[in-house]
Amino acid sequence: MTEIKYDFGLVGLGVMGRNFILNVADNNFSAIGLDLDTEKVESLLTEGEGRVVHATQDKLEFIEKLAPPRKIMLLVPAGKPVDAVINDLKPHLSEGDIIIDGGNSFYTDTNRRFEELSRDNIHFFGAGVSGGAKGARKGPSIMPGGDKEAYQHIKPIFEAASAKVNGEPCVAHLGNGSAGNYVKMVHNGIEYGMMQLIAEAYDLMKRGLGLSNDQLQETFTQWNAGRLQSFLIEITSEIFAQKDTLTSADLVDVILDKGKQKGTGKWTSQNAMDLGIPIPTVDVSVSMREISSLKGMREEAESIYGAGSTNSDATVEQVEEALYFNFIMAYAQGMQQLAAASEEYGYELDLEVISKIWRGGCIIRSGLLEKMRKAFSRNAKLQNLLLDGEFADEIKPLVGSTSKVVSSGLNAGIPLSAMSAGLNYFNAFKSGRLPMNLVQAQRDHFGSHTYERTDREGIFHTEW
Repeated sequence: MTEIKYDFGLVGLGVMGRNFILNVADNNFSAIGLDLDTEKVESLLTEGEGRVVHATQDKLEFIEKLAPPRKIMLLVPAGKPVDAVINDLKPHLSEGDIIIDGGNSFYTDTNRRFEELSRDNIHFFGAGVSGGAKGARKGPSIMPGGDKEAYQHIKPIFEAASAKVNGEPCVAHLGNGSAGNYVKMVHNGIEYGMMQLIAEAYDLMKRGLGLSNDQLQETFTQWNAGRLQSFLIEITSEIFAQKDTLTSADLVDVILDKGKQKGTGKWTSQNAMDLGIPIPTVDVSVSMREISSLKGMREEAESIYGAGSTNSDATVEQVEEALYFNFIMAYAQGMQQLAAASEEYGYELDLEVISKIWRGGCIIRSGLLEKMRKAFSRNAKLQNLLLDGEFADEIKPLVGSTSKVVSSGLNAGIPLSAMSAGLNYFNAFKSGRLPMNLVQAQRDHFGSHTYERTDREGIFHTEW
């Protein structure tokens, strides 16, 4: 009997890796995994029983058992581990083989690897994978970028393994070079914003309106059945129902209020500044995780200044409207960043396609994404979602409630940083005139930086 040649290989058999390879096997593709950890190899062999799945600690066996062109996905920590695996495998690969980085690598690292491997005629893809461990097993959203012709070898596997919405796979070739990793980075930036917005809604309703966890669970469940329908709202409702196994308390109440991060939100914020694109909802969400880490100082400051009144006169209905308003702002900011990056880096991104593949599998999936897809279908050159007529009709009735919620939080001493940032972004974006004329006058006064005028062309300077 001829020895089997596997369709797909995966390096890194942690929970994500094992789940993804089992997903591939469930969709009728043979797969082999590689890991130096004996327990992880044994786990895949046990979990893969009954499927055409193999696992090994031997890299040569792994490479020799892959059908050409070899399709090898890496699910290892970003940074030096990715380079180490590539350098370990490369001497044993052949021209036309394909390496896919499925981690959250920084897009410039992906560009470097793409160029280095192309010199040996080996194709490299940066493929963002969103959906967590459950998504990897049941169907994630996958965001690959790289050579379009080489993608045809990966396409059947990724389309089969991805999440489906109305039968459509939540994966597509997104563009050249690091396009996939870049889109995933911005996806994660939007994710930071949405999570912070939800946390602020929770804080206002818990401390300001006095809702119990049971009431919050019921509220989020109702919201998930309406226009706020999304993965993050759904899991938030489940969190409020979870009891702690170590005490009699609700689990959410015994979790320490110190947020952690892996850097993708910060990367999104930094790169947006490089591009000159405002994404204040993401910016402040990163800052709030940093402020949360200052637990000791926060507690000391509370003892000095007090915690505020924490009594809000907003309503639950107004909070829902403010959250929906700000979800739109977060998506609008992220999509404008993608449009700017596409032009700057030559990605040739299609924002309708990105909206489409985010509808299922990924962490920021929501009912709003279908409305976004339609907006970019109507106008592929749409510069910002706020300029779409149908989105404008959604936004206008929400402004009053959002303003009420933000002012209510400020008056109660409850920080609503992301909600406030989204509202201020909107107010600035719709202002035909901003006070930058004064800033330009100041810059010219102290530094002779010059200014432009409203009544004639040219560059001017005044001896103040």
